[in-house]
Amino acid sequence: MSVSKASLLDKIDKLLEEEMIVGYTVDGEPLTKKAYDMRLQKAEEQLSSGEYVSQEDLEKESVMEKFRIIWSKQAREA
Repeated sequence: MSVSKASLLDKIDKLLEEEMIVGYTVDGEPLTKKAYDMRLQKAEEQLSSGEYVSQEDLEKESVMEKFRIIWSKQAREA
């Protein structure tokens, strides 16, 4: 395909960026390239500012949640 006007290519590129689905959220919502890039930029900013939860903290939280469930179940059975 031969396109003589660069502006037409720019319009096509912009349309693809705003409407082409490049992935999905964990909830199954579609992500456009533009939305994906915005999420990536936000994540990078959070990392730079120290706004994140480490793997170790997530694992500790998971273990504590399991204990809460067990204790709650034991309390109901007592």
